Amino acid sequence: MKDFHGKPGVAVVTGGTGGLGSAICRTLAARGSAVAFTYRSDHEAAKRLATELEATADPLDLTDARQTKAYIERFGAIHTLVHAAGPLVPQQHLSTVDPADFGRHLTAEAAAFFNLVHPALPALRASKGSIVAVTTAATKRYPVRDGLSAGPKGAVEATARALAAEEGRFGVRVNCVGPGMLTDGMAADLMANGNLDDRALEAARRAIPLRTFGNAQDVAEAVCFLASDRAGFISGQKLDVDGGYGV
Repeated sequence: MKDFHGKPGVAVVTGGTGGLGSAICRTLAARGSAVAFTYRSDHEAAKRLATELEATADPLDLTDARQTKAYIERFGAIHTLVHAAGPLVPQQHLSTVDPADFGRHLTAEAAAFFNLVHPALPALRASKGSIVAVTTAATKRYPVRDGLSAGPKGAVEATARALAAEEGRFGVRVNCVGPGMLTDGMAADLMANGNLDDRALEAARRAIPLRTFGNAQDVAEAVCFLASDRAGFISGQKLDVDGGYGV
């Protein structure tokens, strides 16, 4: 499958060294796209992935609008923009979240997404390209203690729908993918640090009709489908990859 073979320019992926981001980068490359990705601080992982995919890798603070604009404007052509970056979000009741911390997460999620998309619009209009934001299935069916993720990512989804409505006349499509419980990515980090114990994991599994967790490749498949021309008449939508959790 070579969905992106021959497309001029690159696919830009944020959060490329993360569990989801790296799977998305690999899948885009396998399907014929040149890839450029950003990361926060894992220089060794970025170097390995860039070498593997013959991609470009750059550290980038997405909350810095000026820095993000300068990064995007380096590329002459962009056919796909995938926002897969985001902070590790602890599981806690909203009543225990400091308002300043909630504000920081809004900045790291929603403002970062807008900082990325805004300077990329001219290139995406020229290529009639696609934007895909990786959010969460929790904005459809809320799991208790996940508000610090669902709230800010809900702002990303609302912004994505607004962009789909406004940019469609230029041929730009905008969609979201909402991961559910996975065996890798952020869920794996939460398991490792004790935020998700065996009891919570079993409760999560029982809430999923397929009675199992997904993985990063499941998310990458959805992202790359929505970014491809096979999804050419799909815009303003969200595809949850959650084993039926939202049913």
